[in-house]
Amino acid sequence: MDLEGPGTRGFSPTSPLLASSAALGWSGLLAELRSHGVRESETEPAVPKNVEIILILAGNSCGLVRRNVGGLIQEAVPKTGTLWLSPAGVRKDSAIVGPVPRTLHISLHGELFDRLKNDFGLTVDETRSIRPAAGISDSVINQIGRSILTELAAETSASRVYVETAAVTLAARLVQKYSDGRAGVAQAALGYGLDQSPLRRALDYIEDNLSEDITLDSLAEVTGYSVFHFLRKFALAMGVSPGRYISQKRLENAKTELVAGKLTLVEIALNAQFSSQASFTRAFVRATGVTPGEYRRHRR
Repeated sequence: MDLEGPGTRGFSPTSPLLASSAALGWSGLLAELRSHGVRESETEPAVPKNVEIILILAGNSCGLVRRNVGGLIQEAVPKTGTLWLSPAGVRKDSAIVGPVPRTLHISLHGELFDRLKNDFGLTVDETRSIRPAAGISDSVINQIGRSILTELAAETSASRVYVETAAVTLAARLVQKYSDGRAGVAQAALGYGLDQSPLRRALDYIEDNLSEDITLDSLAEVTGYSVFHFLRKFALAMGVSPGRYISQKRLENAKTELVAGKLTLVEIALNAQFSSQASFTRAFVRATGVTPGEYRRHRR
């Protein structure tokens, strides 16, 4: 049940891939949806390059997963909603007794933890200091994992920013709760809302670049904050995440373009940062209950 980073071994044939973010251009993490059959042990024990989170989406209360992580023997029942955590660079071997129908595997890249060093006063390699855990419950990670699954299933106009936000938040959660090596989490990392001037710069940047690719790095740079500080401060000031705010603004912009009638649906979809008209239509229907074409006809 272990997700390997790019360049390492593949999964067992008993663990078919159901969906993957590999071709979606996401930054900070790789997400894979898999189903696991019975497996006695690893053919070749893995040494993952990245920190791994495994969320059991549809489990098996009659099953059991056993694993050896760097000499630490762990076993737990793969119940729906439970989590498995693995540090980077630690050899591991696992066996599955009883099939596990659906699991979400999230591989967090090391660069995420590097970006949090100043915010949390980190002095060690956090990717190797995350404690191995088997069959635990964490409502925060569970909620974020399921929201990533939603983005994997259906593209939105701000999928990239949303996933970047999720990746940073997951890394911060692991440092806060599951690290053996941290020097102590700085309370200042929680912060308050954005000052009006940085907030105005961020909102103006979003408004001016709705039809362009907006990243968390670019928004943080505009405000002068680190990515982690920016995320916390923006949410406190605006009441929503940057990704959700950008998605709402792009929807409003798309509605305006539809009513104006000067652009084709394909052009409007691309302006809203969708990869295709079909993806745009699905997202528009979810948000408004009507197709873009219907919206245009009813408001002319």
